[in-house]
Amino acid sequence: MAGLPQAPSRYSPFKNFKLAKGRQRYVLNRMAADGYITPDEARQAYRRVLRWKVDKEQKNDVEKYFIEHVRQYVEDMYGRDELLAGGLVVHTTMNRALQVAAGASVAKAVNDWRQRNPRATKVTQAALLAMEVGSSRVVAMIGGNDFDRSQYNRAVQSKRQPGSAFKPIIYAAALKRTVTPADIIFDKPLKLQGNVAGQFWEPKNFSGEYYGRTTVWTGLVHSRNIVSIKILQGVGVEPVRGLAARMGITAKLTDNLSLALGTSGISLVEMTGAYNVFASNGMYHTPVFVRKIVSRHGKILEKDSEQKGRRALLPRDAYLVTDMLKGVITTGTGSKARGLPVEAAGKTGTSDHNMDAWYVGYTPELAAGVWVGFDQDVSLGIHETGGRAAAPVWLDFMKRALRSRSVQKKKFPVPEGVVFLPMNPLTGEITAEKNGRSVMTAFKKDMLPIQ
Repeated sequence: MAGLPQAPSRYSPFKNFKLAKGRQRYVLNRMAADGYITPDEARQAYRRVLRWKVDKEQKNDVEKYFIEHVRQYVEDMYGRDELLAGGLVVHTTMNRALQVAAGASVAKAVNDWRQRNPRATKVTQAALLAMEVGSSRVVAMIGGNDFDRSQYNRAVQSKRQPGSAFKPIIYAAALKRTVTPADIIFDKPLKLQGNVAGQFWEPKNFSGEYYGRTTVWTGLVHSRNIVSIKILQGVGVEPVRGLAARMGITAKLTDNLSLALGTSGISLVEMTGAYNVFASNGMYHTPVFVRKIVSRHGKILEKDSEQKGRRALLPRDAYLVTDMLKGVITTGTGSKARGLPVEAAGKTGTSDHNMDAWYVGYTPELAAGVWVGFDQDVSLGIHETGGRAAAPVWLDFMKRALRSRSVQKKKFPVPEGVVFLPMNPLTGEITAEKNGRSVMTAFKKDMLPIQ
């Protein structure tokens, strides 16, 4: 046991018995040299046949990323000595049933990707993180497809390009002002000055096509790049970066219009925390993994209930984004996340060359983010977008999660100052009544579309 703390996984007798015995020899020799035991006792102890019983819970690797993250947090906050010998009692925020669900969904994601890409020589990684709406207590986290092979936690340590999953933050910044879901943006070829004189940037939509007059609602629901860039031009890069910071994103964001396409690396925990702002009526809470830590003497050293959130968005602005993200699932790029018995909202994301596939979404009670990709800048495959590689993983997890817990809220609460009008999503026209071409769309009561 004394030889394990330096590298528990490396020296585990379950994984590498030869290394474990070598470590045992080293520890016994040190004990003999320091006079704790005699050399003869050391030799006898080394020759003794080791027998151990494997606990059933230890066979399941599903908790390892979560526990290791908490262990690192406790050591950083209280020191190694207190962690190992201080008698601390640590209560985590993990929900065992949801953690098991997350592990099953990630395993399914990797297996499904293998089946779609049978000739691939490498196995993709996947990460999933889920938190409670309102409190941001992290209830489940899987940081990769195999903890024993790689302890690198892709849910909290890795910063990858979220692609279009970043767009809702840009739209939120616009809706805070005078923009409405019915406003028209012209989707046409764009040629912008690059960072170097004489060089130009000519962004395109994912489809390679242009759609002319496009509503703000359609721009987000169908993830139109040109529309998002033009909205960012109107709002300004700095206000968007400022809003992202208030929503908990600490990553360094690019200071140019490529921000609209999600070109800045962001961690999965921060992206999920930012979406949780939309789900939480505009309030941001720092994601937490520890509910309570108690000293050996019974003193409460920290308690997450003492955390106070901060307002990042007004409730009605947050809800307008939620309403449009519901459309992403019902008619847009997130259609493969459709099928829950409760309301859901979310957004897909795909980085250049399909190197990162994202889906981040939420229900009235649970927010979750999924990332699928390689640790290196390698394409997942020509068709491996966020909608294909990540959205089904999110849906699978949410279905498992809903089966394992009682649901209190089935619909997103509508804040004061929000009204619903039947809108033609193609033209932005408000119709006299709901018809086959209209969508009931949320607007701020004091900022209705001009007809």
